[in-house]
Amino acid sequence: MKPFHWESTHGNFGDDLNLWLWDFLLPGLRHTHEDTLLVGVGTVLNTEILPHEGRKLVIGSGFGYGTLPDISDRSQWDVRCVRGPLTAQKAGLPTEMGIVDPAVLVTEMPEFQNLSKTGRRTFIPHWESAAVGLWPEICKTVGLSYLDPRGEAKAVIRELATSELVVAESMHGAILADAFRVPWIAVSSSRSINSFKWNDWARSLGVTYAPKHIPVSTRAEAIAKGAKFWGVGFERNKQAAENPEKQRQGETVLLADPEQTPLRSMAKQALAMPSTLALWQASKAKPQLSKDGALAASKERLLEVIAGVRRDYL
Repeated sequence: MKPFHWESTHGNFGDDLNLWLWDFLLPGLRHTHEDTLLVGVGTVLNTEILPHEGRKLVIGSGFGYGTLPDISDRSQWDVRCVRGPLTAQKAGLPTEMGIVDPAVLVTEMPEFQNLSKTGRRTFIPHWESAAVGLWPEICKTVGLSYLDPRGEAKAVIRELATSELVVAESMHGAILADAFRVPWIAVSSSRSINSFKWNDWARSLGVTYAPKHIPVSTRAEAIAKGAKFWGVGFERNKQAAENPEKQRQGETVLLADPEQTPLRSMAKQALAMPSTLALWQASKAKPQLSKDGALAASKERLLEVIAGVRRDYL
């Protein structure tokens, strides 16, 4: 059985952890049931992402984009649980099957236990923001440690686990911070950030998704997200984020990041001042953390589901 991995062109640690998490939770599963696909961490219950053919075992996946697959054929779909109550409701499943995102079980891996805190206050953006924003420079100004969600998954997770505070536009940044008991603050720079998936996870643990708004930091980011930059609105161009070297506006192809000079760099930082101020203000907000009991109960229920899968498939 092969774990499904949505391999994005840009890289995203929340998807990439599927490459090794299931080998820890269900060792030996890869060598059985070759006709079945394990659908785990990610917002991947989407007909455009999952292959149409073949049997699928779903453990903790979420809905949030595109069209939900028809999971009524039990000979093709073995749905053990989903990310949260909103996905369960959307899929016509009992609410109690919306347990929690399986990424929380990363904390059970020995290599992520007993990590020493560094005192860092960390900002982890959405991958689109990382691709075309000015966030590393902004973080230096506001005293936050910048963490790119496109980095190697285990390295990103260690940074989150050892932080003192996490300011997260990346949903899995908040999920992992909460799992490691690191207080977190949600922010959003775009209406393209998916609130359904955030609320799905948040309700599974009894927390609230109420992100602090921060403006986009560059014109390129505005184009990628279909946002306004200094009062000028842009239509969303997903290609501009997928391929940040180029971005299209009408029929003209523009370089996203022309050769930098000290003057150009100063100008970009000046134009990003609203973003800088908003991120600094957001970092001073009251952080959230799910209750210890709520997290422990959700993990216990998820581990029971995994134990059932082990009995049935191994």
